[in-house]
Amino acid sequence: MRIGELAARAGTTTRTLRYYESRGLLPGRRGDNGYRTYDEGDLRLVRQIRTLQHFGFDLEETRPFVECLRAGHPAGDSCPASLAVYRRKLDELDALIGELQAVRETVAGQLVRAELARDELAAEARVPGGPEPECELGGQER
Repeated sequence: MRIGELAARAGTTTRTLRYYESRGLLPGRRGDNGYRTYDEGDLRLVRQIRTLQHFGFDLEETRPFVECLRAGHPAGDSCPASLAVYRRKLDELDALIGELQAVRETVAGQLVRAELARDELAAEARVPGGPEPECELGGQER
């Protein structure tokens, strides 16, 4: 198949495919007419790259999976280098999850603090001579 068909079948652009080729991830075979030619194996490579990128892998992290596919492994992820990339990515994700959990706890604490402050202000406003409640936009409630 030619580059346009490969791009359409893989759900990407010809520009992206040429970039993959320039990075050595996609073979740069040419037919007698000078056009790039691809086969079903190349489609599988591109789909693997795109799936991994969708999951957050950067382009260079896809290289071991591509090489594993080229070596004849059907899924491209059973080679030692692919497994090592999976492990590193899981470690990264675990670290990010930990950071997000810490941020969530901080935001939840801020919400509790803000709600208590709001309730205190509302209680003071009901006391004769207490402050007038103000709208969050800066005006006075009526």
